Amino acid sequence: MKSSSLNTPAPNPLNASSELPKLPMWQPLRGPFERWPHLTDLLIALLMFLLTLLMWSRNGAREVLSLQNLWDVIAFQCAFLSSFALLWRRTHPWQVQAVILGATIVLELGLPADGIVAMAVSLYSLGRYEANTRDSFIGVIATLVFVAFDKGIPVQPTAAGTVTVMLVWALWYIGRRLRFRGEYLRLLEERAEYLERERNAESERAVAAERTRIAREMHDVVAHQVSLMTVQAGAARAISRNNPEAASEAMASVEAAGRQAMTEMRHLLGVLRPTNDDTTLTPQPDFNDLPALIEKVRQVLSEVDCETHGALEKVPTSVALAAYRIVQESLTNVIKHVGAAARVQVSVRADDDTLTIRVRDDGNIVGERPMVETTIDAQPGGGHGIAGMRERAELLGGSLSAAVVDGSGFEVYAQLPTGMGKT
Repeated sequence: MKSSSLNTPAPNPLNASSELPKLPMWQPLRGPFERWPHLTDLLIALLMFLLTLLMWSRNGAREVLSLQNLWDVIAFQCAFLSSFALLWRRTHPWQVQAVILGATIVLELGLPADGIVAMAVSLYSLGRYEANTRDSFIGVIATLVFVAFDKGIPVQPTAAGTVTVMLVWALWYIGRRLRFRGEYLRLLEERAEYLERERNAESERAVAAERTRIAREMHDVVAHQVSLMTVQAGAARAISRNNPEAASEAMASVEAAGRQAMTEMRHLLGVLRPTNDDTTLTPQPDFNDLPALIEKVRQVLSEVDCETHGALEKVPTSVALAAYRIVQESLTNVIKHVGAAARVQVSVRADDDTLTIRVRDDGNIVGERPMVETTIDAQPGGGHGIAGMRERAELLGGSLSAAVVDGSGFEVYAQLPTGMGKT
C-alpha cells in the first residue's frame, strides 16, 4: 500500500478493499527512495553539509573553511556532525534534532559561523518519524523558543524573524501530517486485509453449511428411493417365475423410483454447477407432494394410513420441506427395518404455532433399529437418518424423538415451530 493525496475521502469500512485512495501522479518517483533509504539519507546528509558550507561562504564566514584556528575547526565539526547525524533521522528523530539544535546553539555562542541547513530536514523528520507525540512536541517547542530568542522576537519582533518561526513550525507540521496520513493508510490496509479474511472465512462457512445440507438431502433421497427399489426388486425376483406380470409391474416401480431419485439428485447437485439462463429450477417438495410419497410407499408396505389436520398450506416453506423429509426418512426406516408386512400410521397436524409429525409402525422388526431412544432430549446413538431428522428439527427450533412404543412398535415424533400464531 502506498500513500495517496490528503484530499481523498475516507472509504466505506465495509468495502475498504475496493475503495482505497488512488495513487498520485508523483508516486512512482518515491520508488528509489523507499528501496534504498540508507543511500537516500547519506545523499541528503552530504547535500545538507555542502549547503551549510555554501551558506557560510556567502555570509562572510569563508575563513572558517580555511581551518586556520581551533574555532574554525570546531565550527567545521559542528556542521559535519549535524549534517551526517541525519543518517539516523528515521530511527532516532528526536536525538538527531537535539544534536543539531545543540550544534546550532554552540555556533551562536561566538563561533565565526551561523546556521546549519540540516535543521530543516531534522524538523521534518521529527514530525514524520517520531512515534512519541510528547517527545516530538517537546523537540519542536524547544526549537521554536531558540529561534524566537535568536531572532529577538520577544524584544523586537521583525517580519524576517516571524517568518523563520513560522517556517520551523511548518516543517514540523508537514512531517506530522504525513505521519498521520501514513498511519491512516496503514489502518486502511489492515482493515482491507481483515475484511478479505472475514469474507474468505464466511465463504468457507457457507460452503461447509451447503455441503452439510446437500449431504442431508442426498441421504434422504437416496436412502428412500433405494430402499423402495430394493424391496420391489426382491419381490419381483421372488415372483418372477410364478407371476411374470406382477414381476414386470414391480420392476416398472423400481424404474420409476430410480428415475425419481435421479431427478432429485440432479436438482441437489445443480447447486454445485454454474447456473445458466436456460436452467429449469424444480421446487423443493412440500405437503403437496406428500400424497404422492404415501402412494409410492403403499406399493411396498401392506398398509399406510395418512392423516393431515390444520392449515398446512400456511406452513412456511422451510418447515414444510423439513416435515416432508422427516416423513420420508421415517417411512424409509420402516421399509428397511420392518419390511413389507409393516403397518404404518402417519399424522401431520398444524396448530396455531406448531407443526406436529407422528410416524408410527406396528413392529415386526426384521432388522436392527438404527437407534432406540426413551426421551426427546436424548442424543442420537446410531443411524444417520434419525440424526439427520433431529438436525432438521433443531435447526428450525423444534425437537424430535424416535423410540420404541408398545413393546415392539417404533414411533418418530417431531414438533416444529411455524410462527403462524404470532401477531
